[in-house]
Amino acid sequence: MTAPAAPSRPGTGLRAGRSTLPGMLRLGVARSLLELRMYFRERDAVVFVFAYPIIMLAIFATVFGQDGATVGPPPGIPFAQYFLPGMVATGVMLSSFQSLAISISVERDEGGLKRLRGTPLPAVSYFLGKVGQVLASSLVQTALLLLVAAVLFSVPMPSTASAWTTFAWVYLLGTATGSVLGVAFSSVPRSGRSSSAVVIPVVLVLQFISGVFFVFQDLPPWMQNLASVFPLKWMAQGMRSVFLPPSAESWEVSGSWQHGATAAVLGAWLVVGLVVGTRTFRWMRRDDG
Repeated sequence: MTAPAAPSRPGTGLRAGRSTLPGMLRLGVARSLLELRMYFRERDAVVFVFAYPIIMLAIFATVFGQDGATVGPPPGIPFAQYFLPGMVATGVMLSSFQSLAISISVERDEGGLKRLRGTPLPAVSYFLGKVGQVLASSLVQTALLLLVAAVLFSVPMPSTASAWTTFAWVYLLGTATGSVLGVAFSSVPRSGRSSSAVVIPVVLVLQFISGVFFVFQDLPPWMQNLASVFPLKWMAQGMRSVFLPPSAESWEVSGSWQHGATAAVLGAWLVVGLVVGTRTFRWMRRDDG
């Protein structure tokens, strides 16, 4: 006579003699919540990432927008409105690429990744947790930036569904691309201590050549061509198509918003980040072998 199966313990998913782990997606969600708690505990880093785009927008709007100065042919566009798209794009870059490249490098250097690798947590769930943390924190940061721009600088927000649709896909694709590139680049610094010194200059250079701090059309042609290789230029251009009036499309170097090229370049960098990341990502420090 066959013995009856041991009953499951309510709410545990356990049966006698074996355990059933949750799925990768469920573990990824749980990891995202944990990553968010740890992220917001680092108050100095959070304040910098959240405040930086807002402060830079305030500086540019105040310094360049004196006496009603505008960008472009008359009647022109107020400086706060023109520079807002670049600040949204650079905020995404800070929350995704810079944040992950530095934090993962520090976790590896402190041995956290090595210990985590010894647990049953799937690697995919760990990376899903990182991406979930980036999406949540970046959404809060972007919402604060748009609120400040609208309330303090009277920047008009998009009023059409098509504009918000463009915002959504540029934002999501840019966040995903920045995240996978941040994971891949986290293997470049030799230690957690050197990660900021290695990552931040890269982000600053990209900001200067990608039309974040300057009118992109005013940059030298060689700098424009160099910026066109990297994703930040395309994120900023995509965001300009959302927050600037249709007439501003003719100000672009190509005379077009180039949505297809934006999607293609961001998608290409997403694939590059995935391929390089899977080949170079390390769970242990270099001196651990």
